Amino acid sequence: PAGGRGMNEIPPKKPPHPRDAASLILLDGKGKKTRILLGKRHDGHKFMPGKFVFPGGRVEPSDRMMNVAGALDALVEARLIKRRPAAGPTFARALALAAIRETFEETGLALGTTEFGPPEKAPLGAWSEYAGTGCMPDLQDLHFIARAITPPSRPKRFDTRFFAIDARHIAAKIDGCVHADAELIELAWIGLDEAESLDLPEITLRVVIELRARLAAGMSRFLPAPFFYQHYGQWRRDEL
Repeated sequence: PAGGRGMNEIPPKKPPHPRDAASLILLDGKGKKTRILLGKRHDGHKFMPGKFVFPGGRVEPSDRMMNVAGALDALVEARLIKRRPAAGPTFARALALAAIRETFEETGLALGTTEFGPPEKAPLGAWSEYAGTGCMPDLQDLHFIARAITPPSRPKRFDTRFFAIDARHIAAKIDGCVHADAELIELAWIGLDEAESLDLPEITLRVVIELRARLAAGMSRFLPAPFFYQHYGQWRRDEL
């Protein structure tokens, strides 16, 4: 029929559904002298090869089962579940724990506290290795900085929540996580001005700019968190 699709025409491919993910920004120093921890991705990765990024990755089922020493701030929790139908506190908690776990897996840095010792029972895998450092996750000092969804045109898509926490919450460290064949091939503490000049993914750059503004405003938990996504090919910035 007129205006219809030809018999041999391949229908447009539906964009992949974005997977829930979380990323962690470690902060060292105060004010204009604040540095952030960035890692360089392996050049062989199909997703953002060679780019500087924050540690992070997708949420895993085990992130819903790990015990914590301190709960999320109520304002942080509320913003994490905003505009997410049927999501509740368990989902928000899993996002925060995913950011901590991914940071541990990719950098060897265990964020949390050793005051209470490790949990009596941790999920198998990365969380068991984390518990082996003597740490327990503590979520109460995490800040929610931004949410961003990878554009529909990308082969891999993530719905990522960016958290931030002071580096003084690094409670333990294991070596050997960063090397030539790892997810991240190098780590660097970088000032905000310098970070903006690096080869960053577009979303990472937007988050760095938002972080700078948030630091200038005193990192108040009452500040809204931006939500970045594309609508008809144009970036939108809403507030949560």
